[in-house]
Amino acid sequence: MTLTPTRTLLDEARTRGAGVGAFNVIHLETAEALAAAAEATGRGVILQLSENCVRYHGGFDPIARAMLAVAERARAPIAVHLDHAEDPKLALRAIDAGFGSVMYDGATLPFAENVAATRRVVAHAATVGTLVEAELGEIGGKDGAHAPGVRTDPTEAARFVADTGVDALAVAVGSSHAMTERTAAIDLDLISRLREAVPVPLVLHGSSGVSDELIVRGIHAGLTKINVSTHLNAGFTGAIRAYLDQNPAVVDSRRYITAGREAVAAEAARLVELFASPAYEEVR
Repeated sequence: MTLTPTRTLLDEARTRGAGVGAFNVIHLETAEALAAAAEATGRGVILQLSENCVRYHGGFDPIARAMLAVAERARAPIAVHLDHAEDPKLALRAIDAGFGSVMYDGATLPFAENVAATRRVVAHAATVGTLVEAELGEIGGKDGAHAPGVRTDPTEAARFVADTGVDALAVAVGSSHAMTERTAAIDLDLISRLREAVPVPLVLHGSSGVSDELIVRGIHAGLTKINVSTHLNAGFTGAIRAYLDQNPAVVDSRRYITAGREAVAAEAARLVELFASPAYEEVR
């Protein structure tokens, strides 16, 4: 299949009252694993590239081109998304490179500055039909800007969407980035109120710290795009550790990286089905 617009996946999921898995890519093996998950389930997924990952690879082009190539050759619908870009220039670059969506993260800015910067990204994206996600309320879990305990106000969210023209909104409802235990309690009532106040799909960041049941209940309450990174990274690393424990003499990195890739593919496929399910009871 050809590269799928993020907008298409979100609109279809929102119409069904379902969720779409948006999974962060760390390296080529992650992208391959996520494509395998999409092909195994026959459902769409979103491959995400963060600004941090761009820095890790020393530049945008190598990892971005790899992700686009993986998506283009996949036998399932796959979108490619830029996640948490605090540099507007990086967001514009991803738009020009053919990404289906970008998240411009101006959450550290005062409201008016966040609106102005986001509008500039939205205006450029509109020239090619790229979806723009933004953040309001500062998702918890990162020091300073992303302080835990912050919540998105529905009235302010509605104003922000109207003022910026963004196509999706990441909201702070109780999750935190980089959690390794799934103990976060998301506010389902707040999600429902945000869904009523905001006309665009809602995005949950920090989903690695939220249980299966709460994620599905959150989808029912109004979430559409479900971002997962740390949870899959832990599975990748755990599988490699297990392989090396069992095969201490191995020196070919492809052997143990394959174990990690397969672990990510299996868990991502499970999550894709979970997010698409109409009821948690059907997938327990």
